[in-house]
Amino acid sequence: MDHHIQQQPHHYDGGENDYMQQEDDWDRDMLLDPAWEKQQRKTFTAWCNSHLRKAGTQIENIEEDFRDGLKLMLLLEVISGERLAKPERGKMRVHKISNVNKALDFIASKGVKLVSIGAEEIVDGNAKMTLGMIWTIILRFAIQDISVEETSAKEGLLLWCQRKTAPYKNVNIQNFHISWKDGLGFCALIHRHRPELIDYGKLRKDDPMTNLNTAFDVAEKYLDIPKMLDAEDIVGTARPDEKAIMTYVSSFYHAFSGAQKAETAANRICKVLAVNQENEQLMEDYEKLASDLLEWIRRTIPWLENRVPENTMQAMQQKLEDFRDYRRLHKPPKVQEKCQLEINFNTLQTKLRLSNRPAFMPSEGKMVSDISNAWGSLEGAEKGYEEWLLNEIRRLERLDHLAEKFRQKAAIHEAWTDGKEEMLQQKDYETASLSDIKALLKKHEAFESDLAAHQDRVEQIAAIAQELNELEYYDSPSVNARCQRICDQWDSLGVLTQKRSEALQRTEKLLETIDQLYLEFAKRAAPFNNWMEGAMEDLQDTFIVHTIEEIQGLSTAHEQFKATLPEADKERQAILGIHNEIAKIVQTYHVNMAGTNPYTTINSQEINAKWDKVRQLVPQRDQALIEEHARQQNNERLRRQFANQANVIGPWIQTKMQEIGRISIEMHGTLEDQLTHLRQYEKSIVNYKPKIDQLEGDHQLIQEALIFDNKHTNYTMEHIRVGWEQLLTTIARTINEIENQILTRDAKGISQDQMNEFRASFNHFDRVSITPCSSTPQFNIIKSSRTSETVTL
Repeated sequence: MDHHIQQQPHHYDGGENDYMQQEDDWDRDMLLDPAWEKQQRKTFTAWCNSHLRKAGTQIENIEEDFRDGLKLMLLLEVISGERLAKPERGKMRVHKISNVNKALDFIASKGVKLVSIGAEEIVDGNAKMTLGMIWTIILRFAIQDISVEETSAKEGLLLWCQRKTAPYKNVNIQNFHISWKDGLGFCALIHRHRPELIDYGKLRKDDPMTNLNTAFDVAEKYLDIPKMLDAEDIVGTARPDEKAIMTYVSSFYHAFSGAQKAETAANRICKVLAVNQENEQLMEDYEKLASDLLEWIRRTIPWLENRVPENTMQAMQQKLEDFRDYRRLHKPPKVQEKCQLEINFNTLQTKLRLSNRPAFMPSEGKMVSDISNAWGSLEGAEKGYEEWLLNEIRRLERLDHLAEKFRQKAAIHEAWTDGKEEMLQQKDYETASLSDIKALLKKHEAFESDLAAHQDRVEQIAAIAQELNELEYYDSPSVNARCQRICDQWDSLGVLTQKRSEALQRTEKLLETIDQLYLEFAKRAAPFNNWMEGAMEDLQDTFIVHTIEEIQGLSTAHEQFKATLPEADKERQAILGIHNEIAKIVQTYHVNMAGTNPYTTINSQEINAKWDKVRQLVPQRDQALIEEHARQQNNERLRRQFANQANVIGPWIQTKMQEIGRISIEMHGTLEDQLTHLRQYEKSIVNYKPKIDQLEGDHQLIQEALIFDNKHTNYTMEHIRVGWEQLLTTIARTINEIENQILTRDAKGISQDQMNEFRASFNHFDRVSITPCSSTPQFNIIKSSRTSETVTL
């Protein structure tokens, strides 16, 4: 519900009664600032009591003490001087409502239209409605009738206050709220009418508590105006309540209005006598005030037109603070002076016109229009200066923000780039293995991604620096220098990154090539090394041969081996070529090898050393084979030499053995003839002895040469020796037998014929058979029937 109070006067016309159209917040939306409500309670209560005391009563609580309507009706009777209808004395709610309605009807009868204020709300103790009702009463009976220079009510009261306080320094009454906060307005009103009550010269604008308490105390003690306000509430409130101030100020108006009328009547004659002198003084005052004001404007405009920007926000804020001081401290007195000047000018012209004096003509350049024009120029410069100040501050705020943003981004970027150039210039890849290089490449790829991610920040830094330049930032040189360092470093990082990437990739390719060469070297060096080790083993292998054929077989195999050496040397050269290629790559591209071939422990020095060993062993093997071949040839010669003699001696012995056997059987003649024949035969055999000795010499050579076989003969020296001994034994025994026969014959007297017969009878029992076996000659056992002895040949 809209509880707006609309009041319509009944006897005033036109805009003078606009005060009735309230603009109070609490009237519209039922909301009332707690501070304002407190001020209204105190002020309205004191105002009501200032009238009720005339009837010997008062109120304590404004919404409680008016609920029964009795004191409300009494209040209206006191302030109006009229009698209201007889009140109801009952205590019931209906009686209270009736009394309040009588009061409200009386108020309405005075031309005030009450909207949304009902008796029930007052009876129920609705504080807001009660305060609204009291304010309506104050407006109607304390303020409505105020009239000053064709203005009435609120405007009249305000104009009265302005007129009364116009001469006072630091007082500028423009409203009924903040214009009174410093207390000087109240003190000026009192001093204007009762200067002996207040020493206005000692009051200070920056001490509002003292000013307010001074005014309130003096008014209560000397002017019979109750203390309707609290200094603490006014000072502690951003905007004092207008209704409370108006109510209190209206009390000053009514207190001084009677005195003013008396003063006017008493001084009328003096004013008539002094009018000319006062007019002259007003003219002088106008001229001086106009000169001072124009001089102040002349000095102030250049200051306001000085648009030289400051470099720092602090300096510009100081300019803004100076401008605010100008607006707050320096200009308001000049506004008041200008207003006073115009008022004085109009007053002077009116007085001259009323006195039938010619109109006042100010000095050239000091007309009101001149002052207005100068003031217009001042305000134009002021407006431009304020716009310039705000734009400059916004620009500097933008600049400071951009500069701080630049510093933050630059600091972050510089922290990130710290050490990156040194890292990119490392030569760690020169001594790295292939696996290390691949790891370094992955790490570098990650860095390149990181580097690319920081590109935006560098571009942002450059863009901010450019914007700072365009906005004419005062510290642009250092910003540009730092930005240039960052951009140069960024370019350097890009170049170093590319170089490191190329170096890593080049090193990777070189190491991969070397790795492939290492692998090829290992694959070819291992079998070749094994071949050389086998060759060395074979070349140093001892051999035992017994025949020329065996040594010839070894020689043939050795020649075949030597035939493979050129091809092996080509393989060695190829393997060394791989090693040399690695060395060439290392030397050409300045690769610092981190280690040895990972695929083999064999190196070129070892291959060359073993190859040299093989080459050294080949002629040694040649010589050994040659020497062995010569030895085998000599052995073969010894075999043939022995065999040639043995193959003659063996059959000769066998033949002789056979001949002896035949001789012993077929022997004719006398025993002496036979003995002679046998001894001759024995001599011939003994004469064969040198050949046996010679064979023994050859056999000695064979034994010394360690020859154990001889394919050229079936006779061994042992066979020959046995055969020779058998042959000698047989011939000796045969001779001995003949000798024994001779001895027997001679001893027995047996004739030769008997001996022959006796011998012949046993001839078919005696056999001597020497038959060579397949491999060695076998000399059979010869049995003698004559001697019963056995002779083994």
